[in-house]
Amino acid sequence: MGTTTLEAHEVFGFLRPDQIRAVSETAQPLDFSAGNTVYRKGEDAVYLYVILSGQVSLRLPGQKGVSVLVDDLGEGAMFGSCVCLDLDTYTVTAQCTEDSRLLKVEAQVLKKLMDEDLQMGYALQKMISKTYFKRYIDTVGKLQTLVLNLPLEPV
Repeated sequence: MGTTTLEAHEVFGFLRPDQIRAVSETAQPLDFSAGNTVYRKGEDAVYLYVILSGQVSLRLPGQKGVSVLVDDLGEGAMFGSCVCLDLDTYTVTAQCTEDSRLLKVEAQVLKKLMDEDLQMGYALQKMISKTYFKRYIDTVGKLQTLVLNLPLEPV
C-alpha cells in the first residue's frame, strides 16, 4: 500500500512519514463483493479497517437471523478494532453492502506507534474515541426509537 494513500485518510493524518511507512508495511488493501462478511461478532478483534471505496454495514446479530443495524459506513470511515480500548473481540458483524475496497490495518502496529509517540497517540485516540462514541450515541438513539415504537400490551 502506498504511503500517499495512507496519508490521504484522516485516521492516519496524525502520523509522521516514518510512522506511515511502519503502518503501510503491514496494511493490506482488500476487495470485497457486496454481501461478503468482513468479520463476525465475537471473532478476535485484531484489525482496524478503513473504507477506501464502497459501503459497509455494521450489524448486531440477534436470534433467527434477525439483526439490528448499528451503522452504514461509506468511504473514509474506519471500523473494527478500537486500538484505544484493547477489546479482544469484535462487538458487531461487518458486512459489505456494495462492492468495497478496504484497508486492513494491524491494530497492534498502530497501538505500538501510539505508545511510542504519546502526542500522536493522544491525538489519534481522541479522534478514534470521538468516532466510536458518536456511533454509540447514534445506536442508542436507534434502539430508543425501536423500543418506543413497540406495541404495548396492558399489564
